[in-house]
Amino acid sequence: MIDTRLYLAQRISALIMVPLVIGHLAVMLYAVQGGLTAAEILPRTRGSVFWFGFYGVFVLAVSVHAAIGLSSVAREWLNWTGTRLRAFAVLCCLALAVLGMRAVLAVTGL
Repeated sequence: MIDTRLYLAQRISALIMVPLVIGHLAVMLYAVQGGLTAAEILPRTRGSVFWFGFYGVFVLAVSVHAAIGLSSVAREWLNWTGTRLRAFAVLCCLALAVLGMRAVLAVTGL
């Protein structure tokens, strides 16, 4: 039962990430081709609820997706199971979410 839920969570997080990755790449290509520098881009993201939401959802989806993938690797390579594996997955998810949201907050200033 838990494997089914993890499978679905990873697939759903991937579905969420696809348009966000495409949007991120499109914006980055547009900015770079337009000759914008990081110093010119950052003031445009300051205070933006849109960019906070966009990258906040992105960070959360990546955190869930990566944590499930890393726990699968730990299960296969390290033979971890049970509480150790669940704790590892939760810690990975939390670490990625906290670090990612710190970056989102730094870029948006919210």
